[in-house]
Amino acid sequence: MFKLYFLIFTIFATILTTNGDDEALVESIGEEFSTENSNARNGKLLWSGFTHPAINMFMNVAETFYGGQGSGKIFDFLRDSYELPGGLSEPYSEYDFIIIGAGSAGCALAERLSKNRNTTVLLMDVGKPEMLFTDIPAMSPYFQSTDYSWDYYMEHQPGVCKGMTNERCYWPRGKAVGGTSVINYMIYTRGRPKDWDRIAADGNYGWSYDDVIKYYVQLEKAYLDGLEKQPHRGTEGDMPVEFVPFKTKLLKTFLEAGTLLGHPTVDYNAPEELGFGPVQVTITRGHRQSAAKVFLHPHKNRRNLHILPETRATKILIDPDTKTAYGVEYVRNKMIHTVHARKEVILSAGPIASPQLLMLSGVGPKDHLNDKGISVIQDLPVGRVLYDHICFPGLVFALNTTDVAFIENKGLTLSEVLEWLRNGDNIFASPGGVEAIGYIKTHVSDDPDPTVPDIELIDIGGSFLSDGGLGGSKAIRRGMRISEALIDEAFGSIDGKDTWSAIPMLLHPKSVGRLELKDSNPFSNPKMIGNYFTVHKDVETFVAAIRHIQRLVQTPPFQQFGAKLYNGHLRTCREFEFDTDEYWECALRTLTATLHHQIATCRMGPENDSLAVLNPELQVRGIKNLRVVDTSIIPRTISAHTNAPGMMIGLKGADIIKHFWNIS
Repeated sequence: MFKLYFLIFTIFATILTTNGDDEALVESIGEEFSTENSNARNGKLLWSGFTHPAINMFMNVAETFYGGQGSGKIFDFLRDSYELPGGLSEPYSEYDFIIIGAGSAGCALAERLSKNRNTTVLLMDVGKPEMLFTDIPAMSPYFQSTDYSWDYYMEHQPGVCKGMTNERCYWPRGKAVGGTSVINYMIYTRGRPKDWDRIAADGNYGWSYDDVIKYYVQLEKAYLDGLEKQPHRGTEGDMPVEFVPFKTKLLKTFLEAGTLLGHPTVDYNAPEELGFGPVQVTITRGHRQSAAKVFLHPHKNRRNLHILPETRATKILIDPDTKTAYGVEYVRNKMIHTVHARKEVILSAGPIASPQLLMLSGVGPKDHLNDKGISVIQDLPVGRVLYDHICFPGLVFALNTTDVAFIENKGLTLSEVLEWLRNGDNIFASPGGVEAIGYIKTHVSDDPDPTVPDIELIDIGGSFLSDGGLGGSKAIRRGMRISEALIDEAFGSIDGKDTWSAIPMLLHPKSVGRLELKDSNPFSNPKMIGNYFTVHKDVETFVAAIRHIQRLVQTPPFQQFGAKLYNGHLRTCREFEFDTDEYWECALRTLTATLHHQIATCRMGPENDSLAVLNPELQVRGIKNLRVVDTSIIPRTISAHTNAPGMMIGLKGADIIKHFWNIS
């Protein structure tokens, strides 16, 4: 057994030393492939001159025993594989359904549609399959700086993201079979009942809480220390939902402090009340469970389900006379191909790529498409609305007690690695240090419903500085693209030491962004305009959340550890007195970070909704045989991270489609 573990270490080392056989897909027809943060052209998983300490350890052990050398074939072995079934060397020229995008929604949709063995399904994704390292929850922030993530940056906006690289916010989205569920923090939240009831009340029939809850129950294989026995939970589904097995003492502290301020400890996915609770995550035995791992891997040998990784859709083929979608143009192995759909083309490429591909295919705002030289087939407000969940990681509390907080370097020992491989119940199982979720309604909320929060508190068993100190990877701050010089100057004296933080996330921003094409090149990233804080109410809500967190820290549970707000006076804010409202607004505009929950770029809505791209059955308006099934359809802000809603949308979308085509 011990030799087996060292063999695993050798494989890990091979991942970092192989080259040639696993080069990233760089199409020869014009893809603007960025190497700003990746050495993927060399087939390596080394980025920006750093590696994660865990990877360094794997390499050192392997080099000691085996020299750390390997081949590209071993590297391929480490990834999940999706060979075409039945010995096929090429996909068919025609399928019943073509799904573009194997993210949270696309994986669930493909599995459900292909259950009927007489229905042929093609699922394509530009990303690679997962590999061993992506299974490690603690490495979530690390993979947001790799070629498993799209190199998306928000357009420069004066007055926000001032502390980020090039003063632009980074928007990581998963570039993998499994989509963002391969690189996210695995947090499982559904949204409050009122969120979905309001979506239905707007005219989106079939999308009330009572309509969607059955798909969440259907989705879940929950194991939550007894909470799964409640009627709103599921235990027979596909996706594991569990508590994180590794905990610091600060989890209990956060929950006790919350109780003292009137926030009961609850199942925060329960419909009844707001409160705090241990974070629920899509892991099992300490290993990440992505949408691909759950929905595709067990069924990849179905003869009627063909999965094409590293395949880029470049255009939806639409007959301009009949306005009927009939196929997809795509690039695979540096060659252009076309494939036809007998029934439907379905976009599940996510809130950035789905609207981009619609517009590239002639479906979008008429004036914008004309400006880019694209023939207009259907004039629709694609990308005109974009909501995003932004957060503030810069509220850090120093502790006068040691060995209570998550600190990256302390758990990275050989014995800990072996323990994670065996049981998955140590520091490697922690999703970037997240331990709990708390929903609050600040005093500035203007929502009349008491069950709708305006802020989510993400309780960290440390802070974004827990990845620093001597030998730390600094993966969290690098994953957010925070200026290292700014952080070193403001927080250098406590970097890598015992700290605590709750990251406030704005659930219902008033500010609305948009998405546009950069040009007509399908390999160009689109232009993402966040419009953060253009409505000042969003600033006021954040400041109210900061004050609430400060009150939490003044309670006895936190004071037993001497928790004290650290005066990391950011150099961008020196004109303001520290800890004033004006200072915090400046700090918010400096450390502005997204949690990659963009929605509404292909929003659904009733006929009288001038901003709707889809009807409530997810059909693109005015185009036959074309749907969008992913989180871009969500028309309103919801109180949720979007991984679980994405999978729910995939399941519900499959039922809508099967009913339309009378498929059992």
